Amino acid sequence: MEKFKMLVVDDETDFLETILKRIKARNIEVAGVESGYQALEALDRQDFDVIILDVKMPGLDGIETLREIKKKKPLVEVIMLTGHASVESGIQGMQLGAFDYVMKPVALDELLEKVRQAYERKLIQESKA
Repeated sequence: MEKFKMLVVDDETDFLETILKRIKARNIEVAGVESGYQALEALDRQDFDVIILDVKMPGLDGIETLREIKKKKPLVEVIMLTGHASVESGIQGMQLGAFDYVMKPVALDELLEKVRQAYERKLIQESKA
């Protein structure tokens, strides 16, 4: 996989730190933030190709954050991540343009395969733009 930039957004600090460490060990450029507001600020400062976004967060939740991300950067691919099963939020996320919806706990290899697929879709969309 060629070099791409990824952002992980999750309010669970332990989960965020663990997943960032494991992704960085695979030589993938990744940043992490703990809220939807921080995600939008990060997106203003840097371009990302793929964002892994927790659905349930205090303040600006994942659905609202997704809505704002797609307004700012429509070609950024977003994978929704949740530990709380909610078909409704999954459907809503997909309707708002999320690439996919993944349940926690998720195996890192499975998550990174989704990221690879999302990145490939972004490249195809950019080539059409």
